[in-house]
This record gives sequence, structure tokens and C-alpha cells, in this order.
Amino acid sequence: MPSQRAAIGVKVRKYLNASSPGAQLTSLAGLIIFADEFSAEQFPYEVMYITSMRTPSPPLLPLLRSRAQGDLLALLYLHPERDYSLTEAAGLIGASVKTVHTEASRLVASGLVADSRRGNVRLLRANSDTPVSRPLTDLLAVTYGPLPVLTDLLADVAGVSTAFIYGSWAARYQGEPGPVPHDIDVLVVGAADRDDLDDVARAAQERLRRPVSIRRVSPAAWAEPNPGDAFLASVHQRPLVQIPVAGHGNAAQ
Repeated sequence: MPSQRAAIGVKVRKYLNASSPGAQLTSLAGLIIFADEFSAEQFPYEVMYITSMRTPSPPLLPLLRSRAQGDLLALLYLHPERDYSLTEAAGLIGASVKTVHTEASRLVASGLVADSRRGNVRLLRANSDTPVSRPLTDLLAVTYGPLPVLTDLLADVAGVSTAFIYGSWAARYQGEPGPVPHDIDVLVVGAADRDDLDDVARAAQERLRRPVSIRRVSPAAWAEPNPGDAFLASVHQRPLVQIPVAGHGNAAQ
């Protein structure tokens, strides 16, 4: 038996008296016990222990409970003037409506997010009237901010077929442990004007408070990279976070 006090999910199987017709089997599923309160002698059942699993804290900001929570907070706090329905927020952050509902309920209960109703639609908005609003906005901007900020800035740039964040930020976003990223690397696929992309990089750098570099490649080069192109080969092999531009959803690869 584990000595550490922990909630353990157990399936309990109690064999009835062998003389009973059919020696019936009674199953109690989903029982939660505290492992250190019982011993094999005290607990007259055959048990199979399943250690409860908990999703690790996201490497980008371990203070949060999940990546979806970080994405939702960043969406709301970096657009404080807007209301989002659960469905809209779910689509923008690439999460299920159920997940957004769960995270939103926690955040509303904590006072970080305000909700309201428009008919049958539940709307969410950042609660900007708390002492933590400004520091929380700053913290979200430098951690989960790259995705919503770059989505906004690239939305009106002509010639962008698709775009990705790669490098250390994408790796942290995908759950790969490591230090806080010092810069943001962006890959734009398409024929966007380089001056426009430079303007986006400068604007993003001001909002995210860290260097932002944008590289452009043609759709043909992205679809079939040259075997001798070490850069594209490396980008294809490492984590990518798609920026939802021109109708593309948020997809991590």
C-alpha cells in the first residue's frame, strides 16, 4: 500500500460465499479511499489501485492549472473591451466548449472574469476592476500573449497563407519543459510584403516586450522543403503552433 496520503481510485471485487449460487461477484466501481487509512488486513477486498493522474502545470506559466486556462485568460485580458461567447472563445483558443465552460466558471468564481447573458448566450469579459488586473495583463502578455497578439496583427496583412510560431515558445506552449522563452520566432507562409511583416514584428515586440522575428517562405518551399535547407528541416521537426490567420484554426503540431 502506498504510504503517501492520496486519493486512489479503486475497483473493489468482493467474492461472496462460495456456497452461494453462482458465487456471485459484486463490483463497486469508482470508490475513492485514502490509501494510508487501510491495510490489506483491514480491507477485506481484492483491490486494483489506479493512481490518480493530474495534468501537469503548463511550462509557459506554471502558476496556472492548464494551457486552456492560460489561453482563455490571455484572450480576455488582451482584449478587455470585448465580450466573448463560450463558443467563440473555444474556437479562438482551440479548445472544446466544455473545457471553456469549466475554466470560465472557475475564473468567474475567483473574480478574474466577469460573465453576463445576452438571451441564452453566456458572455465572458476580463474583470478590469481588480487590483490584479494590470499585473495579470502584463504577465499574460509575456507568456500566453504571442498567439492572440500575432493573430490580431497578421489578420489584415495581405498574402499570408498560413503562419506559425516555432522555437522555444512553441515548445513551452506544447508542454516541453524549459526556461522562459526570450524571443518569439514566427514563420509566415505566403507572399506577404516584407515591409508589412517588419511592421508586424515591431508592433508585436512592443506589446510582448521581447524580440519578435518573422521569416517568410513560399507555399511551395513549405510544402516540399529542399533537403538541403537545414532551417526548414528543423522547423518541420520541432513543435509548431499555428496562428489562426485567414480562416485557419489554432492548431499545435
